[in-house]
Amino acid sequence: MALNCKVWIKTHASLLVFTGLAGACRPPVGHIPPRPDYTSPDCWFTQLQDPDSTGGDILYFISTCINDWKTPQGDTCFYADIYNPVQRARMDRENVRISAYMAPGNNFYSPYYRFLAGTTIASRNEDLVELREHLAMLDVKRAFDAFQASRDRSRPFVLAGFSQGGKAVVELLKYMSDEDYEQLAAAYVLGYKVTPADTAATRHIRPARGAEDTGVTICYNTVKDVKYIKPHVAVPNVMCINPVNWRTDAVPATLKDTITVTVNPEHHVLVVTGYSGSEYKPILKGLLNTGDIHGCEPWLYQDCLKENINLRIRKWREKHQNR
Repeated sequence: MALNCKVWIKTHASLLVFTGLAGACRPPVGHIPPRPDYTSPDCWFTQLQDPDSTGGDILYFISTCINDWKTPQGDTCFYADIYNPVQRARMDRENVRISAYMAPGNNFYSPYYRFLAGTTIASRNEDLVELREHLAMLDVKRAFDAFQASRDRSRPFVLAGFSQGGKAVVELLKYMSDEDYEQLAAAYVLGYKVTPADTAATRHIRPARGAEDTGVTICYNTVKDVKYIKPHVAVPNVMCINPVNWRTDAVPATLKDTITVTVNPEHHVLVVTGYSGSEYKPILKGLLNTGDIHGCEPWLYQDCLKENINLRIRKWREKHQNR
């Protein structure tokens, strides 16, 4: 049954005001977890590894790692609860692995946010996903504001996110001010899309053309064959760069001696051969990791990403020191 948003809003107006979602068309929100306080260290995963102040500040957003869940009172929740110890532990697993290669030489920050749980995404109802993810993106924007307010703004920063976290990066590129954008070394959208509407909404989204350009967006999705492209993360998409050779054309690159990675310029995805991706089991009711290799995005190329993040930070510093 299609959502009748006007009827729902009229019926649940008080709930919308309570949750801060008034003034927009929202579906039933269920239980709303407590709002993160981004002035508190407890709402951040942090690794400070830039003692010489020669690196950058990395703001990373994790992917979806829980499904819908029920409170002890039996209420359904469509969002992560950052104060739930079990859910927090799942978030930390990704943060620990990501920070292991992104943090060295930099200051790494990842806000715990109320990301949209996987069950709604698995429904394949894009309208429902768009409506429910509004709460998650509010947290993302609040976390970014707190990040900018608390750091040394003479330093470059990097945005990065995987899957739903990649969506967060895209939304922040549209949200940030021109002053914020001047401090951006690069934005990494791992396993998510940049749509024509996204690029039309802001001049802050500029596709990377090589390994060294700054203020650009790095975007890619990985499949075994173009027939396995998944619309939820990769259609419509307007950009893709190969994180191994940093080319946007179809010149292939070799990774780990046996894996071939090639951009398909027509569909804006990476096609990988010589790699099964069998360690990434189907998720979200088969929506992902079935022919595509969605689960590999931040891990298969991690050595390339580590080197490139630090390179773009250095290039930003060189450019701004010469001003």
